[in-house]
Amino acid sequence: MSRPELTGHASLFYNAKEARKYDSSSRMVGIQREITERAIELLKLPEGRPSFVLDVGCGSGLSGQVLEEHGHVWVGCDVSRDMLDMANERIERKREAANGNESDDDDSDDSDMDDENNGEENGNRKQWKEEPSPGDLLHHDMGTGLPFRPASFDACISISALQWLCYSNSKDQIPKRRLMRFFSSLYQVLRRGARAVLQFYPETSEHAILISECAAKVGFAGGIVVDYPNSTKAKKHYLVLSFERAYKAPAGLTGMEGSLLNGEREGVRVADKDPKKAGRKGAPPKKKKGVGKTKEWILHKKETQRKKGKDTRKDTKYTGRKRPARF
Repeated sequence: MSRPELTGHASLFYNAKEARKYDSSSRMVGIQREITERAIELLKLPEGRPSFVLDVGCGSGLSGQVLEEHGHVWVGCDVSRDMLDMANERIERKREAANGNESDDDDSDDSDMDDENNGEENGNRKQWKEEPSPGDLLHHDMGTGLPFRPASFDACISISALQWLCYSNSKDQIPKRRLMRFFSSLYQVLRRGARAVLQFYPETSEHAILISECAAKVGFAGGIVVDYPNSTKAKKHYLVLSFERAYKAPAGLTGMEGSLLNGEREGVRVADKDPKKAGRKGAPPKKKKGVGKTKEWILHKKETQRKKGKDTRKDTKYTGRKRPARF
């Protein structure tokens, strides 16, 4: 399976068609729910009271829905307007349903206002009525920094979004610089004592190291938690961050992967080495000493540049053609 990060900017990949497909897939919904539940578990939020949570790369609001079920208030930001439209539809549906319940309760309250017992019953009935969604949305690119006031959030989660910052779609997009902007702003918008759990899919081990180093440079403590490290399909990376200097990231889960996680992003895994040096499928052909650049190597290089959105000359019959010997 090819990585969507190689096809271009996230806002172009997650268009209206892809967003609808993503949100309507029962398998994808189940996977997102399991990952979000794990992220909330790693956050270790205080029980009995709602927390104000930032959801970076919220997409169609699947992770926000899980936060709501746990009783938390959330704000989600994403670079794709089409994904945010899907999330907004979900919020509006829940808001309309809640408004309908409120009007029904008002009618019953007017008829039973003089009866205290009935009033108590109505109060109990309001406990199970559908409440309006406590979520809000913002269209924003996390690579430019987070536009919130300092110390605004009790926690932060991110599901399957952080790896996009490791790719460049234009000359002005430098992965390390974008990661530093993101983590610096995240450090500011979180309250002291808060935690962040960012689940991501690194293409290589170098990407995972770059992400963790950038987080450490701005002052975060913690590390990467790897669940199911021996499985190529269920393996999950969570960057767990804290303000406590003595904080150590918990151990990852081990054992048999769940059925939903079984087929997720099949074939996508963290390589032990750089893909250009690793001898796996998809790596560019190796150049022989003293031979120069082969036609296969040139075609592979040009295809990689196109996937990154860079201007590349078209392939012709002269591409990689050997020049005649000099006189």
